[in-house]
Amino acid sequence: MDMNSATSQFKERFGYSPAHIIRAPGRVNLLGEHVDYNDGLVLPAAIDRATYIAFSPSATNHSTIAAVDFDQQAVFSIEGLSTKTQRNGSPLPEWAHYPAGVMWALGEAGLATPAMDAVFLSNVPRGSGLSSSASVEMAFVLAWQTLGGWTRSPMERALLGQKAENQYVGVNCGIMDQFASACGEENKTLMLDCRSLEYRSLPLPESVSLVVADTTVRRKLTSGEYNNRRNACEATVKLLQSDLSDIASLRDVSLEDFNRLAHSLPPELERRSRHVVEEIGRVKQSQSWLEAGDLQRFGQLMNQCHVSLRDLYEVSIPELDAMVEVAQGLRGCYGARLTGAGFGGCTINLVEREQAGEFVERLANGYKSKTGLHPGIYICRASDGARLL
Repeated sequence: MDMNSATSQFKERFGYSPAHIIRAPGRVNLLGEHVDYNDGLVLPAAIDRATYIAFSPSATNHSTIAAVDFDQQAVFSIEGLSTKTQRNGSPLPEWAHYPAGVMWALGEAGLATPAMDAVFLSNVPRGSGLSSSASVEMAFVLAWQTLGGWTRSPMERALLGQKAENQYVGVNCGIMDQFASACGEENKTLMLDCRSLEYRSLPLPESVSLVVADTTVRRKLTSGEYNNRRNACEATVKLLQSDLSDIASLRDVSLEDFNRLAHSLPPELERRSRHVVEEIGRVKQSQSWLEAGDLQRFGQLMNQCHVSLRDLYEVSIPELDAMVEVAQGLRGCYGARLTGAGFGGCTINLVEREQAGEFVERLANGYKSKTGLHPGIYICRASDGARLL
């Protein structure tokens, strides 16, 4: 799936060739899970699976957007955004909340969103923890930038996409997913400070592959568990502020202070917040291992992260645990853990490139024998961020 598919689908739907094509990647997070909304440090990489959008300015005053993967289209304009309705008054389909949300967020920022004809399609598996929604948002932000005659930096585009997801779609996500899709760099992982939005790129050696293993168990973020975890973190900060008056988020709590005060927290809040405080420490530690090319030690941090997500943050499920357990026992695997919000979706595995083919085969067989499920497994590499092709 690539720009050629997007072009041919556009011609089929609209009867003429598209003016532009954009590719916006999905992302995988190597370390720093559930810390982005705690002002922490995260370590994502954009991957070579992406959303492609083919588009042209429309001759009408409404946008017609076809989602090839759903075999549906939506027709809407600025007037229907507040009621989430199409031009004919029917509700926008759920997938259309993402492009419509982007149009809304851009409008709120005073940026032009001329009507467009567009088709989009993606090889980022939906609901798998690889940020298919962020890749759609970044594709449409860049599409409207292309048609609207304004320019924003990749980080500014990421923030506009996050606003669409938070305030229009209704998922209270942090900035990491949109950031990675907008700012990705080939063969690099990005260490992002979610408070200052400063970031640096760190090397991923060419000798490793990022193997993404999809459990095929789907999750739905809007179902509330994500927001429950976020609320637990905020409640912990309020409780700890009586002793640590200058903290604004869990990012500000040292492990030493946390260990001293943990006994005063309700057990559930203690578990949730311990994961966050320790995970931020793991990301800080990872910089020196990546710069030194020490993949063994970096992989150990990934393994520790999975245990913490499973036992403290409690966002794993038996299928994710089975996938990780099989992977960690295979030759060539430096580290394995669930990636994304959890409750289903994918694991990320850091694997010696020469072993990747054999690793995939053995992982698929081992997972199937434990669960009876046929996983989707993808050998990926770190890729560039969203761009006009």
